[in-house]
Amino acid sequence: MGVSDNANDRPLLALLIRLLGIAGFALMAALIKLASESGVHILEIVFWRQFVSLPLLVGFALVTGGLAQFATKRPKAHAVRAIYGIAGMILNFGAVILLPLAEATTIGFTAPIFAVILSALLLKESVGIWRWSAVLAGFAGIVIIAQPGGGAIPLEGALVALGAAFMIALISIQIRDLGRTDKPIVIVFWFSLATVVMMLPALLFVHEPLSQRQWLLLLGVGLTGTWGQVLITVALRFGKVSSVIVMDYSSLIWATLYGWLIFAVLPTTSLWFGAPLVVAAGVTIAWRENVLRKQRFVEQAS
Repeated sequence: MGVSDNANDRPLLALLIRLLGIAGFALMAALIKLASESGVHILEIVFWRQFVSLPLLVGFALVTGGLAQFATKRPKAHAVRAIYGIAGMILNFGAVILLPLAEATTIGFTAPIFAVILSALLLKESVGIWRWSAVLAGFAGIVIIAQPGGGAIPLEGALVALGAAFMIALISIQIRDLGRTDKPIVIVFWFSLATVVMMLPALLFVHEPLSQRQWLLLLGVGLTGTWGQVLITVALRFGKVSSVIVMDYSSLIWATLYGWLIFAVLPTTSLWFGAPLVVAAGVTIAWRENVLRKQRFVEQAS
């Protein structure tokens, strides 16, 4: 049997689905920025992003096997994931609000870089020269983009975006652990439910009467976010993470397009010099992890 034999493998379909999922997330980012500019508080955006997901997830569960599939034996692990997830979502949305879409998106690509660091520190994984070199190249790219002390983008926004990427990396380790026992739909459902419950008290303090346009923007944030979340998960049924993750970088194209069409903002010159380093770092990390995974498989099989 080959290393990657899988009767469900359909790599081209996986790439297409992942591409459409990333397009959904990119559109969500544009709608978040529009909602914030219209006066909607960031905590309210977070609340409705998750609230809209709940009926969609429940409906999907009812069609595919019933609510019993939401059962979990690890409520504490889901609670911790929810706390970290809310912090990450606030930082991620904050980055989109504070920065141009293309810059926020590019800095978000540092998540794999932080994942390497966290894997070395928390999971005690051995990290070789390839991945450490990618980490250094990625951070060099961020320095070029942010230009601390004299850049065209606010340093506060860059720091928030880096914080969001760090949280994404931390959450990915939690999800990897939860994925050993719970299906993706279970993880998504409990995160959405926990977010709604935890954010409701805050909503009581920040909510103000919303216009029809604002309600439509919040609905759009919830729908596009769920669309993206579902499709990137479905893509993994037909292809491995290492083969489809390259599509994630297409979000820079969408972000540039939306930034130009909706906000009349084009990326800074520094982005075009720094982004290739950040993207190359992420691709190198994904490639190297795939190589190491195959080596471990061969060693275990021999």
